[in-house]
Amino acid sequence: MMRDAIGVLLAGGQGERLWPLTRDRAKPAVPFGGVYRIVDITLSNCVNSDLRRVYVLTQYKALSLNRHIRRGWSVYSGLGEFIEVLPPQMRVSTNWYLGTADAVYQNIYSIGGERARYVVILSGDHIYKMNYQKMLQQHVDAGADATVATFEITPEEAAGRFGVIETDSNCKIVGFEEKPAVPKQSRLHPGMVNVSMGVYIFNMQLLIPMLLADAEDQQSKHDFGRDILPRLISKNHVYAYNFIDENKVGAQYWRDVGTIEAYYEANMDLVSVSPTFNLYDKSWPLRTWQQQYPPVKTVFADPERMGAALDSIVAGGSILSGGLVKRSVLGFDVRINSYTELDNCILFNHVNVGRHCRVRNAIIDRHVTIPEHTEIGYDLEADRRRYHVSEEGVVVVVREESMLEEPE
Repeated sequence: MMRDAIGVLLAGGQGERLWPLTRDRAKPAVPFGGVYRIVDITLSNCVNSDLRRVYVLTQYKALSLNRHIRRGWSVYSGLGEFIEVLPPQMRVSTNWYLGTADAVYQNIYSIGGERARYVVILSGDHIYKMNYQKMLQQHVDAGADATVATFEITPEEAAGRFGVIETDSNCKIVGFEEKPAVPKQSRLHPGMVNVSMGVYIFNMQLLIPMLLADAEDQQSKHDFGRDILPRLISKNHVYAYNFIDENKVGAQYWRDVGTIEAYYEANMDLVSVSPTFNLYDKSWPLRTWQQQYPPVKTVFADPERMGAALDSIVAGGSILSGGLVKRSVLGFDVRINSYTELDNCILFNHVNVGRHCRVRNAIIDRHVTIPEHTEIGYDLEADRRRYHVSEEGVVVVVREESMLEEPE
């Protein structure tokens, strides 16, 4: 059945809420868990679901994202399978993508040219594990024209943030509101709200004329949630698919990591004793591209000058040279020098932290050098004069803007 499906992964958003981490890169290209990019989670879902024909639609600041997908995911080319980047081509429009539906519309020739009965629309900036094959099976069994993946959260979590879906007893969608201030609660589970995950399945024969009509509508925002779904509900068979979590660890896990706080918390979960999101599940492997680096090295066993990592994730090529790392996520080629202590931090690739530093509750971007005797996260007022500090006190340190594009 998955041979009749093609995936379209939307990876072109600006990621404004995740600034300044998206100053130099697209949101799906932001590192996650030390060795991954955010986009790797959705692409791993595709491969694990046997969805092996996927177009990745990029747009803003896409160099590192394009390079990463070319290096790590092009191995699926051949034998009718591919994971391929589609940059904006302006083949049917002279605009940048005006919305999620417009992004698909502007690539209508590439998508419609594939022999596929179903189109799976995905977002490249969420953290979750999902078997799209199960969703497609329900779509086919129900005789649906379109299916929307849904996730249950509290009304407080949903208010003003997510598209809210109403269903009947057969999971047919009978109502939809885009980011309402007062969400309607689920009929089946009072006290909870069904929200859209941004994962859709459409019949190809419905999707093409629907996108053509939307493109001609001058009043439309050209967005799947805001425009397409409300129109479909009254005329077509549109069903909800209740999210089945392949993570299999406690409560269902789906995270929108579109803000600094959400991104920080999702990474910090990974270094807990029993993380909710399991990176080590061999039955649902997460794939990525990794540059070749030597193993992690820790040096100096002196109690006052100890190179060690406790409750942490440390990627290859990193050297803990007399510095102590606690509850932190370190990317590739990171160096922590003597008498330095890191606590609850996320460090991207190629970071060098000098001697006698104290850093906590911080995100340090790639190619940043922290000078000796620097303190970050201990005096937020002082930090705000030098760095970006989120509402909840997470300090984000990025390098000074440069005309050079260094590898991640």
